[in-house]
Amino acid sequence: MKDPRFAEHLAVFVDVVRHGSFSGVARRRGQTPSAIVRQIDALEHSLGVPLLVRSTRALAMTDAGERLFERAQPLLDQLADTHAEVAAFDGAVAGVVRIACFPTFGKFYVIPAMERLMDEHPKIRVELDLTERLADPVLERLDAVIRIGTLADSTLIATKLAEQRRLLVASPNYLARAGTPVTRAGLVAHRLIDKLHGADLLGWADVLGGPVADMASEGAVFRCDDFDAMRRATRSGMGVALLPDWVVGEDVRAGALTRLSLDGEHWNAAPVGIWLLRALAQPSARLRVVTHALRELVGSPPVWQAPAVPGDR
Repeated sequence: MKDPRFAEHLAVFVDVVRHGSFSGVARRRGQTPSAIVRQIDALEHSLGVPLLVRSTRALAMTDAGERLFERAQPLLDQLADTHAEVAAFDGAVAGVVRIACFPTFGKFYVIPAMERLMDEHPKIRVELDLTERLADPVLERLDAVIRIGTLADSTLIATKLAEQRRLLVASPNYLARAGTPVTRAGLVAHRLIDKLHGADLLGWADVLGGPVADMASEGAVFRCDDFDAMRRATRSGMGVALLPDWVVGEDVRAGALTRLSLDGEHWNAAPVGIWLLRALAQPSARLRVVTHALRELVGSPPVWQAPAVPGDR
């Protein structure tokens, strides 16, 4: 006879595999370890094959368990999405949405967008992975990732949020002390702020004709792996920085930073995109409202768009 609780037991099995123990899943679900074991036993009995090899030290999947785990994850995701979409007919969108993006972009834009969204949809929960690495929405079971740059060929489906330009900026106080560079040759004599990791992620070579360490007489006086920290260092007058417009655009508008234009900002001749990427062809109801909230907050033109300078493209 078919197990009427198959879907429930399947979800328990997936949790056990992910957490690697019965006790961890029991704590998560508010049950006893023995209750979790009984549900796995019932699932194995229903299928007629063992799914887990159990020892005192660890759990391991059998071949059948590996196949079930592989197939179960998208099935459970679809069930959750179906539940959320049907429930949304009364105007309520619920459930967990999982997103990964750059830390500074998440703090500046994703969190404010989610704050507004949760006011309208209080049953939505958000798990935000702030990371510099390229998170994989398929392997990591994420609803979406936000990436910036030129997209590589992939099966992921992209929604463009905005374009990114890189702004050469310094504080008015710094420029009053050190002078305002008007040529690339003049810039190399200045104190520069650079990214600590990422193999010239900011593209200083596009501006200087080579890496900061090789081209600037002062070198990088401040290097950091966080865009917001670099922004703050620039505002404090440490030196000249090359930063994305979504990081410093509003500072330029407010006059806290001055935008410098050298050679018509040739490094912005081909702006790159800011993309929301998902794996599923049909986004869930949760992801649709999240995407709408992000696009509404970012705006078009984007809220961070800095005033144009002569030669700006």
